[in-house]
Amino acid sequence: MPEQDPARRAVVTGLGAVMPIGNDFPTYWSNLVAGVTGTRRISSFDPSGFEVQIAAEVLDFDPTKAMDPKMARRMSRFIHFAMAAGKEAVADSGIDFAAMSEEQRDRVGVVVNTGGGGIEQIIDGTHTHDQKGPRFVSAFAIPALSGSMGAAMLSMEYKLTGPVMTQVAACATSVIAFHDALRLIRTGECDVVLTGGSEAPVWPMGVAALANMGALSKRNDSPETASRPFDGTRDGFVLGEGGGVVVVESLAHALERGATPLAEIIGGALTADAFHISAPEPTGRGQARAMTNALRNAEVAPNEIDYIVAHGTSTPLNDVTETRAIKAAYGDYAKKVAISSPKSMIGHLVGAAGIASCLAAVGAIRDQVIPPTANLRTQDPECDLDYTPVTARKAKIETVAVNGFGFGGQNAVTIFRAIDA
Repeated sequence: MPEQDPARRAVVTGLGAVMPIGNDFPTYWSNLVAGVTGTRRISSFDPSGFEVQIAAEVLDFDPTKAMDPKMARRMSRFIHFAMAAGKEAVADSGIDFAAMSEEQRDRVGVVVNTGGGGIEQIIDGTHTHDQKGPRFVSAFAIPALSGSMGAAMLSMEYKLTGPVMTQVAACATSVIAFHDALRLIRTGECDVVLTGGSEAPVWPMGVAALANMGALSKRNDSPETASRPFDGTRDGFVLGEGGGVVVVESLAHALERGATPLAEIIGGALTADAFHISAPEPTGRGQARAMTNALRNAEVAPNEIDYIVAHGTSTPLNDVTETRAIKAAYGDYAKKVAISSPKSMIGHLVGAAGIASCLAAVGAIRDQVIPPTANLRTQDPECDLDYTPVTARKAKIETVAVNGFGFGGQNAVTIFRAIDA
């Protein structure tokens, strides 16, 4: 069994989300279970003339509810998402940082990862420079584009003086955030870690580049059904945006303050494909090693995993490769374990994809329900596992594995378990 010292066990006590299907965790989770999709024609810019005109955007979001209006104007959208999700998670957990001493806040860390950071600052700053000259470029452009600023702003909001970290690992990055949180708790460096990821990549350059790469679905006339992981008719992923943060703390710290843990992080693993800048290694060896190593690190057998939150992007290569990797890692049990992909409803959130999946894992453990893979109606014969098509399923769920695989062959798996205090 994993380390049983309550001071070294990492538990989740608060949840926050800003997603294409809900601007808070309860709405996100209920819509995820209901199979609601958030893909539509792009509204943040005019996509006319673009080969791909659809995305999964966060709508009706007001950053000034989470930040001072002046600071909100100066900061990037991914920071807005991180702040809103972070504040929700803190409120949900019931933790009171203001009541902590300076020494106690020294032991609170923040790990909020991203894939690209403030993309719009680069684009807007370049336009301003070219059209008006260097004097008119915002003095806040560099802090606002920095990928670390989501985590830094949360630390400043609550005066948290423990480790503040941001890793950039493409689509695996916010699964990796949980590895760092677990390490900080297990080594005794922190009692609490705000953990998650945030991304706002729906910009003309990003959409155009990914479309030219051939990565995106071109179903402009049917956006709600465009993301269809593991379906034989899939033609690419849907680009999405959003953010999520959870409060992770030691079990001892949570129980001491009377909190109710929602799930425990029991292990994980990281590997690399060392193969290609965007394509997965075809045999799935690197992904399978991440799964196998995560099971070993968490000290659980394959048949103890009740649900796998798949990376499941809806691209022809990824879905087949992930299927092969699951078979290699789980053996005969691969045919029995329930699997699904949130990306079928929220699109691919890049640096926030992993936190969307980890939130789904905690929700599944809490409510004993597996969200569906929406739009999975004609299953690819090469993707022949139980991908929970179309409709959510009630099930006994104790242990959940989350897969996150990024460009450049970066693979991450984190394992959550129902709390047994």
